[in-house]
Amino acid sequence: MWEADAGRDLWDDASGLPTGPSPEAGRFVTGDLTAADLDVERTLRPQRLEDYCGQEHIKQSLKILIQAAQNRGESLDHVIFSGPPGLGKTTLATVVANELGAQIKTTSGPAIERTGDLAAILTNLQPGDVLFIDEIHRLNRSVEEILYPAMEDFALDIVIGKGPAARSIRLDVPRFTLVGATTRSGMLTGPLRDRFGISFRLDYYSIEELATIVERSASILGVSIDHDSALEVASRSRGTPRLANRLLKRVRDYAQVRGSGPIEISIAREALSFFEIDELGLDWMDIRILETLCKTFRGRAVGLSTLASAVGEDPSTLEDVYEPYLLQRGLIVRTPQGRVATLTAFEHLRLEPPAHA
Repeated sequence: MWEADAGRDLWDDASGLPTGPSPEAGRFVTGDLTAADLDVERTLRPQRLEDYCGQEHIKQSLKILIQAAQNRGESLDHVIFSGPPGLGKTTLATVVANELGAQIKTTSGPAIERTGDLAAILTNLQPGDVLFIDEIHRLNRSVEEILYPAMEDFALDIVIGKGPAARSIRLDVPRFTLVGATTRSGMLTGPLRDRFGISFRLDYYSIEELATIVERSASILGVSIDHDSALEVASRSRGTPRLANRLLKRVRDYAQVRGSGPIEISIAREALSFFEIDELGLDWMDIRILETLCKTFRGRAVGLSTLASAVGEDPSTLEDVYEPYLLQRGLIVRTPQGRVATLTAFEHLRLEPPAHA
């Protein structure tokens, strides 16, 4: 239960909108793009399931679940999307709302600081609305407790007053669908995880799927690109659509200035090389990490803090941002003694491995 803040009005009498949450705590997005959504990054995002590339099993499952809920005239069960960043969790939340024909209110776990913020958001929902909470594993524990009865019973338990005069009342909230997204599903508490009836984990995309995304994005941007060039961009995108779209825009800029406009395979390779993205999708920091392990330390085990000092990067950034992909590609391994470059790393850098490697 949450306790109402003394002297704090959660609603604005003039607009009828909640004043409790910070501006980042939520905003309405409908099937039509709002002014805030008219930037390039938003326009590249698919709005319907048929436009969404990849994750075929999730798409087919969502089609069945959404159609079943619509046939019964009910709200869709609460959904949780998990997986690495950049794979389309936020996009899928918008797609779900569009398929349901509902409004979506978007917020994030860190933005909801107090229980009153969440209460204001929930009480302003309309029946059938979708509430999307990004990075839901970062919700404050007291805020999370308020979410439990709202998800199960569609009600808010509030305490009015303090001391002997305090009394508890229950407020009904409209039936809604909560869509959560998390990059760290292991940090979700058990009670919260169990209240999601539908759970999906997004996987990395294949090169062909990313090439399809690149070609679709290029058509939206008004850029001509052949299939070989799309495959070249896709092969260096680390299996992530967000990175594929980012590289496409950089290649487009390069082709516009240094080329004739259309993106061909030669200009695509030249552009990616210019922006220091190699054949495996490694950027200059990835290469610096590998060179430090292979050249400076000659394949010996190196502790995280030592490696971070050698490359001039924060240890947590090194561990959370750069290491996962290097581990995934088998370029480094973690041992009890520290990080070690593999033979694959030496081969990629065209270096002769030491005898002990």
